[in-house]
Amino acid sequence: MHTAHPGQTRHRAASVVPARLAVAGSVVVFAVLAWAVMVDFAPVLAADRRVAAALYAGDGRSRWVELLLEVATAPGLSASRAVVLLPVLVWLVLRRAWWTAAWVFVAAAGVGPLTTLLKDALGRLRPQFAGGGAGYASFGFPSGHSSGIVTLVTILLVVAWPLLALPARRAWLALGVALVLLVGLTRMWLGVHYLSDVLGGWALGLGWTLLVALVLGALPGHRAALSRETT
Repeated sequence: MHTAHPGQTRHRAASVVPARLAVAGSVVVFAVLAWAVMVDFAPVLAADRRVAAALYAGDGRSRWVELLLEVATAPGLSASRAVVLLPVLVWLVLRRAWWTAAWVFVAAAGVGPLTTLLKDALGRLRPQFAGGGAGYASFGFPSGHSSGIVTLVTILLVVAWPLLALPARRAWLALGVALVLLVGLTRMWLGVHYLSDVLGGWALGLGWTLLVALVLGALPGHRAALSRETT
């Protein structure tokens, strides 16, 4: 029977403990925001309205501004996840990295239905701007673009992390955070989500993706994690 040596055990713990804390924190943040939405908690609703009014790009924005915002928000779409991750899945399958491919697929495919289920359960209306949320039939909390982009970024970082040197890790982490922030802001600039919708989406995407990674062993040192030796 194979027994992990102390170095491997420490390496695995170093990846699992922060992930568990992140999942727990995400659950708490999402639960608090969902509760605030369900009970119409006045401080949260007031903050949402103030931020929405301050950030909304306006009903009369030009078609060029609209196009720019739609392009900037596109990375949060499920189609964007498919375009980015399908080649990754093919690459993993060709290398017979079955467990890695499985966790990537489950995390990426599951976040959309989960977000929709929660939207329908909570039933929060979007901001009622004529050129924004008033034109949508779907509900607002949590933001699907926000949960989607966090899921995409987290998957890519978890998959690539063992393969990257420290400077590259920092650079890709910074780029990922910037992309997450950009997509979240575009949802409010477009007037289709409140701040709490975006924060809830971020919490959902991070918690869901890391939970799948934990369950299927995708963190560094575990069965579904890549290594420089296997690639």
